[in-house]
Amino acid sequence: MDGAFISGLLVSVITIAIQAMATLCVIKMVRYAARHVSGRRKIEALVVVMAAAGTLLTVFHLLEVLVWAQLYAITGATEIDNVYYFAFVNFTTLGYGDLIPARPWRILGPMTAANGMLLFGWSTAVLFAVLSRAITQLHIK
Repeated sequence: MDGAFISGLLVSVITIAIQAMATLCVIKMVRYAARHVSGRRKIEALVVVMAAAGTLLTVFHLLEVLVWAQLYAITGATEIDNVYYFAFVNFTTLGYGDLIPARPWRILGPMTAANGMLLFGWSTAVLFAVLSRAITQLHIK
C-alpha cells in the first residue's frame, strides 16, 4: 500500500470517529428534549429537534471536510488556496473536475467521495431515527 492510500484510510477513520461523536450528540439531544417537552408543544418540539439535529450533523460534516482539506494541504495534493473547496467537491461527490490532484495523491479524491457518501448516508439514517423516535416519544399521531 502506498502513502496516499494509507493517509486516506487514516483520515477516513478519523472522519468516521467524528461522525460517531455527532451521532452520540444527536442521541443525547433527543433524549434531553424528550424528557423536557411539555405535552401541548409536541409539534414545535419536533420541529426544534429535527432542525437542531440537522444543523448539528451539518456542522460535523463541515468539520469532516476540514479534516480532508488538512490532508490535502499537508500532502500538497492541490494548491493551498483550493484545499477546502477541493475536499468539499470530493466529499459531496459533486466532482466538478476543475481541479485535479497531484499524481501521487489522485486516489484521495475517490476515497474522499466514498467517505462522504458513507457519512451522508449515516446522517440520513440518524435523521430518520430521530424523527421516528421523536414521533414515538412525543406521541404524535
